[in-house]
Amino acid sequence: MNNKVEYIGHYGSDKLISCSAWTSTSRNLTPEKINRIPNMLDTLWANFHETPFEKGLVHFLVDTDIASHIHILKHRMSSMNGESARYKELKEDKFYIPSDFPKKWKDKLIDASNITNHLYHECLDDLSETLGRKRAKESARFFKMYNSQIEGDVSFNMRSFYNFLNLRNSPHAQKEIREVAQEMRNIVLNIDGNPFKKTMELFDFYETIRQPRK
Repeated sequence: MNNKVEYIGHYGSDKLISCSAWTSTSRNLTPEKINRIPNMLDTLWANFHETPFEKGLVHFLVDTDIASHIHILKHRMSSMNGESARYKELKEDKFYIPSDFPKKWKDKLIDASNITNHLYHECLDDLSETLGRKRAKESARFFKMYNSQIEGDVSFNMRSFYNFLNLRNSPHAQKEIREVAQEMRNIVLNIDGNPFKKTMELFDFYETIRQPRK
């Protein structure tokens, strides 16, 4: 099955990010100050004053192959909690097959996934009798391959979200995580009311002139 990204919610907006920066002077939002929000955000981001962008947050539920799950974990993020094969039996044998594989290798990967998933359940049942259920779950998961899919609850503050998009929504990124990043970006651009309109415009602009930060 395909990897999936589901929008859970968001906190903050361009206005809230600007208010955070204006705390050092005055948070009083006059009409004139509201008109200055785009320029304020541009000044902050251009000069690497990025802390106020941590006041905006986006929240997703993802269902991805383990390789992509690990890619997400490698970034600064606000929070992530994932489905655990250590604490529960993964009864739904979800796995990802790359769309650009030739049929020959799609078939081989499907066969291998079915075999290892069967071994996972067989091993878990057998080891439960001798090692106990907890240790059996810990051990049987070694049969799960990198294309096995697990669910993750992930949130990024907008500063971290830029880091993620800059590295993973890139031609150099692996196809699977790039597609996840593109879907997340599209979701944020289409939130009702477009609360992060200027922030996302800045991300797109500075992505072309900043070096990726790891």
